[in-house]
Amino acid sequence: MFKRHILFFSNLFEKCALIAIYCWPPEIGFVHMACSFSFCQVVSAGCSAHGPASKNLYITTITVNGKSFVVQNDFSMRDTEEMENEVEFDEGEEPSFSDPEDFVDDISDQELLGDVLREKPQEADGIDSVIVVDNVPQVGPDRLEKLKNVIHKIFSKFGKITNEFYPEADGKTKGYIFLEYSIPSHAHEAVKNADGYKLDKQHTFRVNLFTDFDKYMTISDEWEPPEKQPFKDFGNLRHWLEDPDCRDQYSVIYDSGEKTGIFSNDVKEPIEVEERARWTETYVRWSPKGTYLATFHQRGIALWGGEKFKQIQRFSHQGVQLIDFSPCERYVVTFSPLMDTKDDPQAIIIWDVLTGQKKRGFHCESSAHWPIFKWSPDGKFFARMTQDTLSIYETPSMGLLDKKSLKINGIKDFSWSPGDNIIAFWVPEDKDIPARVTLMQLPSRNEIRVRNLFNVVDCKLHWQKNGDYLCVKVDRTPKGTQGIVTNFEIFRMREKQVPVDVVEMKEGIIAFAWEPNGSRFAVLHGESPRINASFYHVKSNGKIDLIKMFDKQQANSIFWSPQGQFLVLAGLRSMNGALAFVDTSDCTMMNIAEHYMASDVEWDPTGRFVVTSVSWWSHKVDNAYWLWTFQGRLLQKNNKDRFCQLLWRPRPPSLLSQEQIKAIKKDLKKYSKIFEQKDRLSQSKASKELVDKRRTMMEEYRKYRESAMKMYQEQRPLRLELRGGVDTDDLDSNVDDWEEETIEFFINEEIIPIGDL
Repeated sequence: MFKRHILFFSNLFEKCALIAIYCWPPEIGFVHMACSFSFCQVVSAGCSAHGPASKNLYITTITVNGKSFVVQNDFSMRDTEEMENEVEFDEGEEPSFSDPEDFVDDISDQELLGDVLREKPQEADGIDSVIVVDNVPQVGPDRLEKLKNVIHKIFSKFGKITNEFYPEADGKTKGYIFLEYSIPSHAHEAVKNADGYKLDKQHTFRVNLFTDFDKYMTISDEWEPPEKQPFKDFGNLRHWLEDPDCRDQYSVIYDSGEKTGIFSNDVKEPIEVEERARWTETYVRWSPKGTYLATFHQRGIALWGGEKFKQIQRFSHQGVQLIDFSPCERYVVTFSPLMDTKDDPQAIIIWDVLTGQKKRGFHCESSAHWPIFKWSPDGKFFARMTQDTLSIYETPSMGLLDKKSLKINGIKDFSWSPGDNIIAFWVPEDKDIPARVTLMQLPSRNEIRVRNLFNVVDCKLHWQKNGDYLCVKVDRTPKGTQGIVTNFEIFRMREKQVPVDVVEMKEGIIAFAWEPNGSRFAVLHGESPRINASFYHVKSNGKIDLIKMFDKQQANSIFWSPQGQFLVLAGLRSMNGALAFVDTSDCTMMNIAEHYMASDVEWDPTGRFVVTSVSWWSHKVDNAYWLWTFQGRLLQKNNKDRFCQLLWRPRPPSLLSQEQIKAIKKDLKKYSKIFEQKDRLSQSKASKELVDKRRTMMEEYRKYRESAMKMYQEQRPLRLELRGGVDTDDLDSNVDDWEEETIEFFINEEIIPIGDL
């Protein structure tokens, strides 16, 4: 008696035939047949047969193209019609195994062979790790090896490549290739990140999974409209800019991080906009234009926005600690020390803010110099410095600019211009080669200015906010001296050939800061307690003049107003919070104040208000934030239990042109009258509200008094009845019935001996 098992056929793209049949017992082995497709998974089918032991016969019957064959234990195949008369049995005639004519097979294959069907191979098995790369250059044998090296370098960063296949025709590659990764996740990562990769001007890769081709081949010719997705209305993401009183917002974390609140700034008291418990696990961060609020969680980052601060996007990055936004708010960079692996870089991830998709991952050994990536002002490029290398990447491909990094031996630091796609970097001295500062234009990589420096110990790069000037703070050790001398090398970026002016400082530098929208800068120099504050002006004629110097200042930080002209000299932390408010237009000290143990100073985006605060993260007592005017007048003292952090919500750049801004400044007196009138109306409105409140209270009292008097009159007959007809409502009533009686009583007695007088 024979027991047949189902045979499986693989029909990938209608090209595959039967691959293998496995028979029991194991010594029968495999029966291999032709397979016309190299990526087919081996298909096996078990079969067994029981016959006379002496014959040791193991066979099975298969059907191919409607014709039956028998596979025997000697691996031969014979037509069943030719064997009908050849089969002999030792014991009688062959029994009939045919089903009766009226037999109905009511047992499904799933019931009969459920365990076997579960093991049925899928068409995609074994090829889900394969990708197809199209638009590859067509090259001959002489350039094939170079092409393979380039392709391998590009795609090996997504995972380990186990197989490569370059189809050829007429002595050239066909323009597409097959790559197989060790695991499917690497193939998916390659498709996600390499699709659209620009190899050169003529070749942009199109990358797909090999399994997608079957999906594309089965697409129906009839178009079906896509399912309508519900619209997610996050509200007006810039609603706070429409405030009629132009109030700015700020975030506050307090109660040791348990509570986070959003407030609108007001002269009298802050107006609460939103407050939530455990909104973030560490701290919060505003995006550069104020559109999003980022909160930190163990599993990743969440972005919030709109009028009600709804969750707009989230990015899964386990153990995230640091983030950074691109200036255009299109991308966000996250860092986690927990996720990095050799084959799958996860320490730093760049995300697309709008879609929430991961754009690319990078390795990172240390986050000591965050941000690791620095962005160009328009968000089109970002750069990273490693040992002797400056790597510049372009968006949205996230690939290296021109497919290669810059080899710069000894590079120490670099910085983007805030106004142009220009990178400044410096390299220290090397034997007889002097140190140098280089300005490079991108994406052309043209060096627009190189400045050689000698006897250099260290350099710091300071850009003016608009990119009009670059100050390179150079610490030198002149020959024949032991001390360090500091020079300020001022690059005039808007002038031809970028001329450089030098300001020499003979004292140690504590702080340096450019005026955001001007040509002045402030310097703190000297040693405590003799710290001096100097103010310089870069003139258009090539001179740099010292405007004013204040001596003996208790300051270690400089905070310019975002609009320029005004600044705060602050002595934070160890200097007990000394504050000096300065107007640099005439270099007058408007006010000197103190916020004891202040740890932070934050200007609002308009430059009208400034906040000083004592954070619980740095000091465990007197935690609060104080609000000042730009002139140094204290407006509020807001004490928050275990106050941690205050951040002003940034404003996007003004839509006004420079000419329009100049016209407004010219007519500022006219606008000032309008605002002063509005302020008076606001104050009178407040007084009117107070008067109305008091009038309402007086009216309520009058109504209550009238109702009480009415009740009193209504109860008069009852009072007369209870008091025997005597009217006691008036004290002078019934005077004729009064009786006068004099009562004397002993109060005190004192005995004084006469002899003592």
